[in-house]
Amino acid sequence: MVRSRDNSAVSHRWRYRRALAVVAAIGLVAAIASLCFFTVDSADYAIVTDFGKPTQVITAPGLRFKHPLQSVRTFDRRLFVYASPPSEFLTIEKTPVVASGTILWRVADPKRYFETVIDRRGAESRLGDILSAEFGAAIGSNRLVAFVSTDAAAYRADAIVAGIARRCGAVAQRDYGIEVVDVQLRGFDFPKQNRLRLYARMKSERGRISMLYRSEGEEEGLKVRAAAEEQKARILGKAIELAQRRRGEGDGEAARIYANALSRAPEFYAFLRTMESSRTFARKSTTMVLPADSPLFGVLFDSKYFNGGAPGSDGIRGELPRK
Repeated sequence: MVRSRDNSAVSHRWRYRRALAVVAAIGLVAAIASLCFFTVDSADYAIVTDFGKPTQVITAPGLRFKHPLQSVRTFDRRLFVYASPPSEFLTIEKTPVVASGTILWRVADPKRYFETVIDRRGAESRLGDILSAEFGAAIGSNRLVAFVSTDAAAYRADAIVAGIARRCGAVAQRDYGIEVVDVQLRGFDFPKQNRLRLYARMKSERGRISMLYRSEGEEEGLKVRAAAEEQKARILGKAIELAQRRRGEGDGEAARIYANALSRAPEFYAFLRTMESSRTFARKSTTMVLPADSPLFGVLFDSKYFNGGAPGSDGIRGELPRK
């Protein structure tokens, strides 16, 4: 009985040790597997390093293998936005301005990126230096009106920023493995201590331009008024000439009508002329001394004076007293 118990205890301990060994072996295999296998996400790049030296660059997602002593560094392959702080620059005419920009970037060469900047903070620090240098060169070689102007011919900010983006992209790609997708001018202003003086100068400049436009407008107005007066005189001259021609034609036609009418009744015409003459010089309280043979005198004494050669005129004259 004692030996049977001993054998049972020994068998139980053996099974426990064997299970423990199996669990330990599984744990060891799992630990080794976790050190040798890793996954790469679709939004990341991965670099396998051997004591800090890159040995493998992985750009496709999936399950990958490495040696247990190797390390894995991942980098986000998505777009990043970096906004540079405002910095002061001088234009070509030595005008101080404060400018800031925004860079849209992403990792293009993971190995170069890892060897030069290591992480996002280092990358944005390098991009800030590149952008500041390019802004200084571009602003320092252009006039202020290229960035702030109402004249479409003088305004060149878009073209200048596009050139800055190309140069920044070339430097960042070559030196740091970074792709610069876009660069934008986020802010462009004057330093606070210079704003009042610059605004006063801009006001005087705008006043000068307005005076120039006003004088040009007055000159054009004089030209237009002179042309209008000339055209007016020409039209009036033609109108007067036409009116005089029409009036002459009317007078001629009236004379013809009068002559035709008077040729038919000369006695009536003589009577009308006599009446018109009397209205002209015979006013109220007027004393007239007329000769005896005056037509007007004859009309006053004989209503048939103009009828058929005025036969009663001799009788009238005969009745007048003689001196």
